[in-house]
Amino acid sequence: MLIIEIPQTIVPEECFLNAIPKAPAGRYAHIVLIRETESYPVFQTDGTLNIANVKCGLENTDPLIRLAMFKRKQTSPERLTGRELLRRVGITQNENKEAKAELKYCDYNEHFCQSCPDCVYYGFAIGDAGSEKSKVYADTAYSIRGYDESHQQFSFNALFEKGNMSQKGKVRSSFGEQDHIVPQVYFPSVITIKDVTRNSFAYILNNLLRTKRYGAQTTRTGRIANHIIGVVFADGEIFSNLKLTQAIYDELSDKGQLEVTPLKQEDVTANAKVAITQLLSEDGVIFNYIEGEKLDKLISCVTSVTTDAEKLQTFLEEANAETSEYSERVIQK
Repeated sequence: MLIIEIPQTIVPEECFLNAIPKAPAGRYAHIVLIRETESYPVFQTDGTLNIANVKCGLENTDPLIRLAMFKRKQTSPERLTGRELLRRVGITQNENKEAKAELKYCDYNEHFCQSCPDCVYYGFAIGDAGSEKSKVYADTAYSIRGYDESHQQFSFNALFEKGNMSQKGKVRSSFGEQDHIVPQVYFPSVITIKDVTRNSFAYILNNLLRTKRYGAQTTRTGRIANHIIGVVFADGEIFSNLKLTQAIYDELSDKGQLEVTPLKQEDVTANAKVAITQLLSEDGVIFNYIEGEKLDKLISCVTSVTTDAEKLQTFLEEANAETSEYSERVIQK
């Protein structure tokens, strides 16, 4: 029996697969969350914040420049969180291959072991040596409000030991300016797990709950809270991040809640739940939507294991056994 126990009264048994299949089996779990900035993160390419010119909403078709959080800005920190745990409990290492021969040698973007939970669930590519398609789908997330209301420019400098900019008659030239996203900006996001098992669901959910910093300069800023507002088990993919964001925008606008600065988290969450229900009815998939009290119990089933040292060790070993079996059966062959 797996250590992650999820009662059928919360999630029907048929929503999960017992093992990772070789070919897609049409079992999806979609974790719907609102990412809320809690400091001044930086999501940038080529020195500027990432932006996109899109429609305000589904009903309001006026153009709006929104901040964009690219997919790798989301999944990379979450992968590193999971990999950190795998090293901590002694499943993988990223030291010398011969340093601890009994452990899997797995180094992110350097050497993939091809069999640990991170490699199998999130995928890898090693050129001609092989690849595995990710079972975790993520797409660009967009801010609810526009770029002009969601960023601020700051000056920065590099100080000498005494805390000033000059020393021995020389003044540092390391002045500059950089755009930052301000606190309490919201990025609705859907993380999709394909061919979902109990272990893969719990592993990805745990990474989402544990990851606190995103973007550049994470040692100084970049704090983000992931508020999970629903989980959708379905036989296909559901709405996009952009569509969800635009639907939330329309709901906030209709209720006169869009002009509040900053947006209230409870307003965003409440309107997101309305938007989810509406969008799911249009998606043309068979689904089981978990929210409210059932969602709290579902998350509790996972966190009761992942917040206990011994249970966490057992869970990660079970996940590793699952992915190692898949690797031997599918990837290595």
